[in-house]
Amino acid sequence: MIMHDKVAVVTGAATGLGRETALAFARAGACTLLADIMIAEAEEAAHQICAAGGEALATRVDVSSADDVEKMVATAVAEFGRLDYAFNNAGIAPRGAPIAEMSEADWGRAMAVNLTGVWLCLKYECAQLLRQGGGGAIVNTSSTMGVVSGPGLAAYSASKSGVLGLTRAVALDYARNGIRVNAVCPGGIGGTAITDRAENKADMDRLAQMTPLGRLGVPREIADTVVWLCSDQASYITGQALTVDGGFTIW
Repeated sequence: MIMHDKVAVVTGAATGLGRETALAFARAGACTLLADIMIAEAEEAAHQICAAGGEALATRVDVSSADDVEKMVATAVAEFGRLDYAFNNAGIAPRGAPIAEMSEADWGRAMAVNLTGVWLCLKYECAQLLRQGGGGAIVNTSSTMGVVSGPGLAAYSASKSGVLGLTRAVALDYARNGIRVNAVCPGGIGGTAITDRAENKADMDRLAQMTPLGRLGVPREIADTVVWLCSDQASYITGQALTVDGGFTIW
Protein backbone atom coordinates (compact mmCIF):
# COMPACT_ATOMS: atom_id res chain seq x y z
CA MET A 1 0.00 0.00 0.00
CA ILE A 2 1.32 3.42 -0.98
CA MET A 3 0.32 6.40 1.14
CA HIS A 4 2.85 9.01 0.07
CA ASP A 5 1.59 12.60 0.49
CA LYS A 6 -1.05 11.37 2.95
CA VAL A 7 -1.39 12.31 6.62
CA ALA A 8 -2.48 9.97 9.42
CA VAL A 9 -3.37 10.66 13.05
CA VAL A 10 -3.13 7.82 15.58
CA THR A 11 -4.37 8.13 19.16
CA GLY A 12 -3.06 5.86 21.87
CA ALA A 13 0.11 5.81 19.80
CA ALA A 14 2.66 5.45 22.59
CA THR A 15 2.38 1.68 23.01
CA GLY A 16 0.81 -1.49 21.69
CA LEU A 17 -1.66 -1.34 18.82
CA GLY A 18 -1.41 2.41 18.38
CA ARG A 19 2.36 2.47 18.23
CA GLU A 20 2.52 -0.42 15.78
CA THR A 21 -0.13 1.19 13.59
CA ALA A 22 1.72 4.51 13.55
CA LEU A 23 4.83 2.63 12.41
CA ALA A 24 2.77 0.86 9.74
CA PHE A 25 1.36 4.12 8.39
CA ALA A 26 4.90 5.50 8.26
CA ARG A 27 6.17 2.43 6.40
CA ALA A 28 3.41 3.02 3.84
CA GLY A 29 4.72 6.57 3.36
CA ALA A 30 2.20 8.61 5.36
CA CYS A 31 3.19 11.55 7.56
CA THR A 32 2.05 10.51 11.01
CA LEU A 33 0.93 12.39 14.12
CA LEU A 34 1.29 10.20 17.21
CA ALA A 35 -1.10 11.33 19.93
CA ASP A 36 -1.05 10.00 23.47
CA ILE A 37 -1.26 11.11 27.07
CA MET A 38 2.11 9.37 27.56
CA ILE A 39 4.11 11.90 25.60
CA ALA A 40 7.62 10.55 26.31
CA GLU A 41 6.77 7.16 24.81
CA ALA A 42 4.99 8.78 21.86
CA GLU A 43 8.02 10.98 21.18
CA GLU A 44 10.29 7.94 21.22
CA ALA A 45 8.10 6.23 18.61
CA ALA A 46 8.04 9.39 16.47
CA HIS A 47 11.83 9.57 16.69
CA GLN A 48 12.02 5.96 15.50
CA ILE A 49 9.93 6.85 12.44
CA CYS A 50 12.04 9.91 11.64
CA ALA A 51 15.27 7.95 12.08
CA ALA A 52 14.01 5.53 9.44
CA GLY A 53 13.39 8.38 7.01
CA GLY A 54 9.73 9.03 7.67
CA GLU A 55 7.90 12.13 8.85
CA ALA A 56 6.30 12.03 12.28
CA LEU A 57 5.47 14.20 15.25
CA ALA A 58 4.23 13.37 18.74
CA THR A 59 1.70 15.42 20.69
CA ARG A 60 0.19 15.02 24.14
CA VAL A 61 -3.55 14.39 23.96
CA ASP A 62 -6.18 13.36 26.48
CA VAL A 63 -8.95 12.15 24.18
CA SER A 64 -11.59 12.86 26.82
CA SER A 65 -10.77 16.59 26.47
CA ALA A 66 -12.47 18.41 23.60
CA ASP A 67 -9.78 21.10 23.64
CA ASP A 68 -7.00 18.51 23.39
CA VAL A 69 -8.67 16.69 20.50
CA GLU A 70 -9.41 19.89 18.57
CA LYS A 71 -5.78 20.93 18.99
CA MET A 72 -4.61 17.48 17.88
CA VAL A 73 -6.37 17.81 14.52
CA ALA A 74 -5.20 21.40 14.14
CA THR A 75 -1.62 20.30 14.83
CA ALA A 76 -1.76 17.64 12.12
CA VAL A 77 -2.97 20.23 9.61
CA ALA A 78 -0.48 22.88 10.72
CA GLU A 79 2.48 20.50 10.55
CA PHE A 80 1.59 18.35 7.54
CA GLY A 81 -0.98 20.41 5.62
CA ARG A 82 -4.02 18.16 5.74
CA LEU A 83 -5.65 15.04 7.21
CA ASP A 84 -6.39 11.84 5.32
CA TYR A 85 -6.55 8.98 7.82
CA ALA A 86 -7.25 8.54 11.51
CA PHE A 87 -7.00 5.60 13.88
CA ASN A 88 -9.02 6.40 17.00
CA ASN A 89 -7.40 3.86 19.25
CA ALA A 90 -6.87 5.40 22.70
CA GLY A 91 -8.66 3.43 25.38
CA ILE A 92 -8.55 2.03 28.89
CA ALA A 93 -9.60 -1.23 30.51
CA PRO A 94 -11.08 -0.43 33.94
CA ARG A 95 -10.78 -2.86 36.80
CA GLY A 96 -13.27 -5.66 36.20
CA ALA A 97 -16.14 -5.98 38.67
CA PRO A 98 -19.77 -7.07 38.69
CA ILE A 99 -21.95 -4.03 38.20
CA ALA A 100 -23.22 -3.96 41.79
CA GLU A 101 -19.61 -3.59 42.93
CA MET A 102 -18.49 -1.13 40.25
CA SER A 103 -17.77 2.44 41.24
CA GLU A 104 -19.41 5.27 39.38
CA ALA A 105 -15.95 6.73 38.83
CA ASP A 106 -14.75 3.57 37.03
CA TRP A 107 -17.86 3.58 34.84
CA GLY A 108 -17.53 7.25 34.04
CA ARG A 109 -13.85 7.05 33.17
CA ALA A 110 -14.40 4.09 30.81
CA MET A 111 -17.12 6.00 28.98
CA ALA A 112 -15.13 9.25 28.89
CA VAL A 113 -12.08 7.67 27.26
CA ASN A 114 -13.40 4.70 25.30
CA LEU A 115 -16.62 6.18 23.93
CA THR A 116 -16.71 9.97 24.35
CA GLY A 117 -13.04 10.05 23.34
CA VAL A 118 -13.86 8.35 20.04
CA TRP A 119 -16.86 10.67 19.58
CA LEU A 120 -14.66 13.74 20.05
CA CYS A 121 -12.04 12.44 17.64
CA LEU A 122 -14.68 11.73 15.01
CA LYS A 123 -16.24 15.15 15.51
CA TYR A 124 -13.06 17.10 14.81
CA GLU A 125 -11.62 14.69 12.23
CA CYS A 126 -14.80 14.68 10.15
CA ALA A 127 -15.02 18.47 10.34
CA GLN A 128 -11.49 18.72 8.94
CA LEU A 129 -12.16 16.19 6.18
CA LEU A 130 -15.27 18.15 5.19
CA ARG A 131 -13.26 21.39 5.07
CA GLN A 132 -10.92 19.65 2.62
CA GLY A 133 -13.85 18.70 0.38
CA GLY A 134 -14.52 15.21 1.74
CA GLY A 135 -12.79 11.89 1.32
CA GLY A 136 -10.58 10.17 3.84
CA ALA A 137 -10.86 7.13 6.06
CA ILE A 138 -11.21 6.61 9.80
CA VAL A 139 -10.89 3.44 11.86
CA ASN A 140 -12.09 3.19 15.47
CA THR A 141 -10.88 0.61 17.96
CA SER A 142 -13.67 -1.46 19.46
CA SER A 143 -13.04 -4.99 20.81
CA THR A 144 -14.37 -8.51 20.64
CA MET A 145 -15.85 -7.53 24.02
CA GLY A 146 -17.98 -5.05 22.08
CA VAL A 147 -19.39 -8.02 20.15
CA VAL A 148 -19.61 -10.52 22.99
CA SER A 149 -18.81 -9.98 26.68
CA GLY A 150 -17.60 -11.60 29.88
CA PRO A 151 -17.99 -11.43 33.65
CA GLY A 152 -17.07 -8.12 35.22
CA LEU A 153 -16.84 -6.27 31.91
CA ALA A 154 -19.97 -4.10 32.05
CA ALA A 155 -18.17 -0.78 31.62
CA TYR A 156 -15.61 -1.96 29.08
CA SER A 157 -18.08 -3.96 27.01
CA ALA A 158 -20.69 -1.18 27.01
CA SER A 159 -18.14 1.40 25.91
CA LYS A 160 -16.80 -0.80 23.13
CA SER A 161 -20.32 -1.73 21.95
CA GLY A 162 -21.03 1.99 21.83
CA VAL A 163 -18.07 2.48 19.51
CA LEU A 164 -19.67 0.08 17.05
CA GLY A 165 -22.97 1.97 17.02
CA LEU A 166 -21.12 5.26 16.70
CA THR A 167 -19.08 3.92 13.80
CA ARG A 168 -22.18 2.89 11.86
CA ALA A 169 -23.96 6.19 12.49
CA VAL A 170 -21.06 8.39 11.44
CA ALA A 171 -20.41 6.22 8.39
CA LEU A 172 -24.00 6.93 7.31
CA ASP A 173 -23.71 10.64 8.10
CA TYR A 174 -20.78 11.17 5.75
CA ALA A 175 -20.88 8.37 3.18
CA ARG A 176 -21.97 10.78 0.43
CA ASN A 177 -18.98 12.98 1.33
CA GLY A 178 -16.64 10.09 0.59
CA ILE A 179 -15.59 9.70 4.23
CA ARG A 180 -15.31 6.04 5.18
CA VAL A 181 -15.63 5.05 8.84
CA ASN A 182 -15.00 1.51 10.07
CA ALA A 183 -14.10 -0.25 13.30
CA VAL A 184 -11.64 -2.98 14.18
CA CYS A 185 -12.44 -5.43 16.96
CA PRO A 186 -9.22 -7.00 18.26
CA GLY A 187 -9.33 -10.24 20.16
CA GLY A 188 -6.60 -11.28 22.56
CA ILE A 189 -3.48 -9.42 21.47
CA GLY A 190 -0.16 -9.84 23.22
CA GLY A 191 2.39 -7.08 23.53
CA THR A 192 0.05 -4.30 24.71
CA ALA A 193 0.06 -2.26 27.89
CA ILE A 194 -3.15 -3.96 29.03
CA THR A 195 -2.54 -7.58 28.07
CA ASP A 196 1.06 -7.67 29.30
CA ARG A 197 0.16 -6.78 32.88
CA ALA A 198 1.38 -9.51 35.22
CA GLU A 199 -2.07 -9.85 36.82
CA ASN A 200 -3.56 -10.59 33.38
CA LYS A 201 -1.17 -13.40 32.39
CA ALA A 202 -3.40 -16.28 33.48
CA ASP A 203 -6.41 -14.80 31.73
CA MET A 204 -4.44 -14.24 28.54
CA ASP A 205 -3.10 -17.81 28.64
CA ARG A 206 -6.68 -19.10 28.92
CA LEU A 207 -7.78 -16.82 26.10
CA ALA A 208 -5.05 -18.18 23.84
CA GLN A 209 -6.23 -21.73 24.58
CA MET A 210 -9.84 -20.76 23.82
CA THR A 211 -8.94 -19.14 20.49
CA PRO A 212 -9.40 -21.45 17.47
CA LEU A 213 -6.00 -20.46 16.02
CA GLY A 214 -4.46 -21.46 19.35
CA ARG A 215 -2.56 -18.27 20.09
CA LEU A 216 -2.83 -14.59 20.88
CA GLY A 217 -2.48 -12.09 18.09
CA VAL A 218 0.35 -9.58 17.80
CA PRO A 219 0.01 -5.80 17.35
CA ARG A 220 1.31 -5.93 13.77
CA GLU A 221 -1.72 -8.00 12.76
CA ILE A 222 -4.07 -5.25 13.93
CA ALA A 223 -1.89 -2.51 12.46
CA ASP A 224 -1.89 -4.10 9.01
CA THR A 225 -5.68 -4.43 9.17
CA VAL A 226 -6.14 -0.77 10.09
CA VAL A 227 -3.83 0.49 7.34
CA TRP A 228 -5.61 -1.75 4.82
CA LEU A 229 -9.02 -0.39 5.89
CA CYS A 230 -7.71 3.14 5.31
CA SER A 231 -6.20 2.29 1.93
CA ASP A 232 -7.77 2.40 -1.51
CA GLN A 233 -7.86 -1.39 -1.42
CA ALA A 234 -10.81 -1.06 0.99
CA SER A 235 -12.48 1.78 -0.94
CA TYR A 236 -15.95 0.14 -0.91
CA ILE A 237 -15.99 -0.68 2.81
CA THR A 238 -17.67 1.62 5.32
CA GLY A 239 -19.70 1.24 8.50
CA GLN A 240 -18.26 -2.19 9.19
CA ALA A 241 -16.77 -3.85 12.25
CA LEU A 242 -13.90 -6.14 11.29
CA THR A 243 -13.22 -8.70 14.00
CA VAL A 244 -9.57 -9.73 14.16
CA ASP A 245 -9.57 -12.37 16.88
CA GLY A 246 -8.18 -15.68 15.65
CA GLY A 247 -11.72 -17.03 15.42
CA PHE A 248 -12.64 -16.40 19.07
CA THR A 249 -16.12 -15.06 18.34
CA ILE A 250 -17.16 -17.92 16.03
CA TRP A 251 -17.55 -20.45 18.86
